Amino acid sequence: MQVGNARYLKPNDLPECVAVFPLSGALLLPGGQLPLNIFEPRYLTMFDAAIAGNRLIGMVQPALGEPPNTSNLAQVGCLGRITSFSETGDGRYITSLTGICRFRLIDEMTGHNAYRTFRIAPFVSDLKSRDEEDTVDRAALLGAFKAYLEANKLEADWASVERASNMTLVNSLAMMAPFEPAEKQALLEAPDLKTRAETFIAITEIVLARFGDTDSVLQ
Repeated sequence: MQVGNARYLKPNDLPECVAVFPLSGALLLPGGQLPLNIFEPRYLTMFDAAIAGNRLIGMVQPALGEPPNTSNLAQVGCLGRITSFSETGDGRYITSLTGICRFRLIDEMTGHNAYRTFRIAPFVSDLKSRDEEDTVDRAALLGAFKAYLEANKLEADWASVERASNMTLVNSLAMMAPFEPAEKQALLEAPDLKTRAETFIAITEIVLARFGDTDSVLQ
């Protein structure tokens, strides 16, 4: 297990157990950046422990379709490394996680911490996801993104979009899109980058149709 300025290239670089941060609607994907505002005492303690250790946190959504206060969690989350951190005057932490790889929860570890820790099974294939760059239909993906922007009267920095790799583009669009928690989970659990891109396009088409834009986003 690595600390310091770590790189994650093989299974042995990843932890067997990780503290998890349940947050509905929050999506972290490999290579993505997720900003967080931490204020609840147990999670402040959790981030203290992570910063003093391997700087790793497991992001996971509460189980879908259950009451908000349920203790059940979605079975697939994403491992993130704390890559920026600052403390506010009122005791909050403003942090950013960089996604490393997805994981499946195996079982919960017992202990005396207020936060929860699980043994995990990492998706090791995510460490080599750049091999999937050429599988993405970039034109269709950009078409979906453009249609969404036009429907919502939004603009984008197209120079930055054009420079982005397919992996960065797919995962960034999936993370920033204001989709429902179930749709976010579907994007997270997509088996590969190609399927995630196709899922993003399909969800975007549904969202646009819901608001009366019946033109295909693929045009």
